[in-house]
Amino acid sequence: MHAFSRLIVLSALLSVFSIGTGCGQDLGWSAVDGMIARSYPEARHLAPDSLAALLADSARAQPILLDTRPPEEYRVSHLQGARRIDPDATAFPMLEGVPKDTLIVAYCSVGYRSSGVVERLQAAGFTNAYNLDGSIFRWANEGRPVYRNGQPVEQVHPFDAVWGQLLDDRLHARSPR
Repeated sequence: MHAFSRLIVLSALLSVFSIGTGCGQDLGWSAVDGMIARSYPEARHLAPDSLAALLADSARAQPILLDTRPPEEYRVSHLQGARRIDPDATAFPMLEGVPKDTLIVAYCSVGYRSSGVVERLQAAGFTNAYNLDGSIFRWANEGRPVYRNGQPVEQVHPFDAVWGQLLDDRLHARSPR
Protein backbone atom coordinates (compact mmCIF):
# COMPACT_ATOMS: atom_id res chain seq x y z
CA MET A 1 0.00 0.00 0.00
CA HIS A 2 1.35 3.45 -0.93
CA ALA A 3 2.05 6.05 1.74
CA PHE A 4 -0.98 8.14 0.72
CA SER A 5 -3.37 5.18 1.05
CA ARG A 6 -1.92 4.26 4.42
CA LEU A 7 -2.27 7.88 5.51
CA ILE A 8 -5.97 7.85 4.65
CA VAL A 9 -6.50 4.66 6.69
CA LEU A 10 -4.50 6.13 9.56
CA SER A 11 -6.52 9.32 9.30
CA ALA A 12 -9.68 7.34 9.93
CA LEU A 13 -8.09 5.53 12.87
CA LEU A 14 -6.78 8.76 14.34
CA SER A 15 -10.23 10.28 14.07
CA VAL A 16 -11.82 7.35 15.89
CA PHE A 17 -9.18 6.73 18.55
CA SER A 18 -7.83 10.13 19.49
CA ILE A 19 -8.90 13.43 18.09
CA GLY A 20 -12.47 12.30 17.61
CA THR A 21 -12.76 11.62 21.33
CA GLY A 22 -12.27 15.30 22.11
CA CYS A 23 -9.02 14.65 23.94
CA GLY A 24 -7.11 17.32 22.05
CA GLN A 25 -3.77 17.66 20.28
CA ASP A 26 -1.65 15.97 22.96
CA LEU A 27 -3.43 12.63 22.69
CA GLY A 28 -3.57 13.11 18.91
CA TRP A 29 0.19 13.63 18.73
CA SER A 30 0.74 10.68 21.04
CA ALA A 31 -1.35 8.47 18.74
CA VAL A 32 0.47 9.74 15.63
CA ASP A 33 3.90 9.24 17.17
CA GLY A 34 2.92 5.70 18.15
CA MET A 35 1.64 4.89 14.65
CA ILE A 36 4.85 6.20 13.10
CA ALA A 37 7.02 4.20 15.50
CA ARG A 38 5.08 1.00 14.76
CA SER A 39 5.01 1.52 10.99
CA TYR A 40 8.60 2.75 10.60
CA PRO A 41 10.62 1.39 13.53
CA GLU A 42 14.00 1.97 11.85
CA ALA A 43 13.44 5.66 11.07
CA ARG A 44 15.46 8.00 13.25
CA HIS A 45 13.96 11.30 14.33
CA LEU A 46 15.31 14.80 14.89
CA ALA A 47 13.50 17.26 17.16
CA PRO A 48 12.46 20.61 15.66
CA ASP A 49 14.64 22.55 18.13
CA SER A 50 17.66 20.48 17.09
CA LEU A 51 17.03 21.18 13.41
CA ALA A 52 16.52 24.88 14.15
CA ALA A 53 19.91 24.96 15.93
CA LEU A 54 21.60 23.20 12.99
CA LEU A 55 20.05 25.62 10.49
CA ALA A 56 21.14 28.60 12.58
CA ASP A 57 24.77 27.42 12.74
CA SER A 58 26.39 28.95 9.66
CA ALA A 59 29.74 27.43 10.64
CA ARG A 60 28.60 23.90 9.79
CA ALA A 61 27.39 22.27 6.62
CA GLN A 62 23.65 22.69 6.25
CA PRO A 63 21.44 19.60 6.11
CA ILE A 64 19.60 18.64 2.97
CA LEU A 65 15.90 19.16 3.63
CA LEU A 66 13.44 16.91 1.79
CA ASP A 67 9.75 17.81 1.73
CA THR A 68 7.90 14.58 1.06
CA ARG A 69 4.46 16.12 0.48
CA PRO A 70 2.66 16.47 -2.86
CA PRO A 71 3.15 19.65 -4.92
CA GLU A 72 -0.09 21.28 -3.73
CA GLU A 73 1.01 21.04 -0.09
CA TYR A 74 4.56 22.20 -0.87
CA ARG A 75 3.25 25.22 -2.80
CA VAL A 76 1.40 26.53 0.27
CA SER A 77 4.60 26.56 2.35
CA HIS A 78 7.72 24.59 3.16
CA LEU A 79 10.94 24.88 5.14
CA GLN A 80 13.39 27.28 3.55
CA GLY A 81 15.63 25.52 1.04
CA ALA A 82 13.65 22.25 1.09
CA ARG A 83 13.56 20.08 -2.02
CA ARG A 84 10.25 18.38 -2.75
CA ILE A 85 10.27 14.66 -3.48
CA ASP A 86 7.53 12.11 -3.95
CA PRO A 87 6.61 10.39 -0.65
CA ASP A 88 6.68 7.01 -2.42
CA ALA A 89 10.13 7.56 -3.94
CA THR A 90 12.32 4.48 -3.97
CA ALA A 91 15.17 6.05 -5.94
CA PHE A 92 16.86 9.33 -5.10
CA PRO A 93 18.46 10.79 -8.24
CA MET A 94 18.53 14.25 -6.62
CA LEU A 95 21.04 12.83 -4.14
CA GLU A 96 23.44 11.36 -6.71
CA GLY A 97 26.96 12.38 -5.78
CA VAL A 98 25.92 13.39 -2.25
CA PRO A 99 28.17 11.71 0.33
CA LYS A 100 26.28 8.95 2.13
CA ASP A 101 27.03 10.53 5.54
CA THR A 102 25.46 13.90 4.65
CA LEU A 103 22.80 15.02 7.12
CA ILE A 104 19.41 14.65 5.44
CA VAL A 105 16.18 15.66 7.18
CA ALA A 106 12.86 14.66 5.63
CA TYR A 107 9.47 15.96 6.66
CA CYS A 108 5.82 15.88 5.62
CA SER A 109 2.75 17.06 7.54
CA VAL A 110 3.10 14.99 10.74
CA GLY A 111 6.00 12.62 10.01
CA TYR A 112 4.35 9.50 8.63
CA ARG A 113 5.20 9.82 4.93
CA SER A 114 8.65 11.23 5.67
CA SER A 115 9.48 8.38 8.06
CA GLY A 116 8.92 5.97 5.18
CA VAL A 117 11.27 8.02 3.02
CA VAL A 118 13.87 8.02 5.80
CA GLU A 119 13.77 4.22 6.05
CA ARG A 120 14.24 3.98 2.27
CA LEU A 121 17.13 6.47 2.43
CA GLN A 122 18.73 4.37 5.16
CA ALA A 123 18.26 1.23 3.04
CA ALA A 124 19.95 3.10 0.16
CA GLY A 125 23.01 3.63 2.38
CA PHE A 126 22.42 7.16 3.69
CA THR A 127 23.70 6.89 7.23
CA ASN A 128 22.64 10.29 8.53
CA ALA A 129 18.98 10.49 7.44
CA TYR A 130 16.34 11.68 9.91
CA ASN A 131 12.64 12.41 10.03
CA LEU A 132 11.73 15.81 11.45
CA ASP A 133 9.76 14.86 14.56
CA GLY A 134 6.21 16.17 14.11
CA SER A 135 7.24 17.45 10.68
CA ILE A 136 5.99 20.79 9.34
CA PHE A 137 2.93 20.84 11.64
CA ARG A 138 5.01 20.70 14.84
CA TRP A 139 7.66 23.00 13.32
CA ALA A 140 5.06 25.68 12.51
CA ASN A 141 3.05 25.11 15.72
CA GLU A 142 6.23 25.97 17.65
CA GLY A 143 6.49 29.29 15.81
CA ARG A 144 9.27 28.39 13.39
CA PRO A 145 9.26 29.93 9.90
CA VAL A 146 7.82 28.43 6.75
CA TYR A 147 8.21 29.91 3.27
CA ARG A 148 6.49 30.32 -0.06
CA ASN A 149 8.41 31.70 -3.03
CA GLY A 150 11.31 32.62 -0.75
CA GLN A 151 9.14 34.73 1.55
CA PRO A 152 8.06 33.83 5.10
CA VAL A 153 4.35 33.03 5.42
CA GLU A 154 2.11 31.95 8.26
CA GLN A 155 0.18 29.24 6.44
CA VAL A 156 0.57 25.49 6.21
CA HIS A 157 -1.49 23.07 4.15
CA PRO A 158 -3.58 21.14 6.72
CA PHE A 159 -3.66 17.90 4.62
CA ASP A 160 -7.29 17.19 5.57
CA ALA A 161 -9.85 17.97 8.29
CA VAL A 162 -8.69 15.18 10.62
CA TRP A 163 -4.92 15.61 10.38
CA GLY A 164 -5.36 19.38 10.25
CA GLN A 165 -6.58 19.26 13.86
CA LEU A 166 -2.93 18.74 14.82
CA LEU A 167 -2.05 22.07 13.19
CA ASP A 168 -2.70 25.29 15.09
CA ASP A 169 -5.89 26.72 13.56
CA ARG A 170 -4.27 30.11 12.90
CA LEU A 171 -1.80 28.39 10.52
CA HIS A 172 -4.38 26.66 8.30
CA ALA A 173 -4.20 27.62 4.66
CA ARG A 174 -7.87 28.13 3.92
CA SER A 175 -7.50 27.54 0.21
CA PRO A 176 -4.53 25.75 -1.35
CA ARG A 177 -2.38 27.97 -3.58
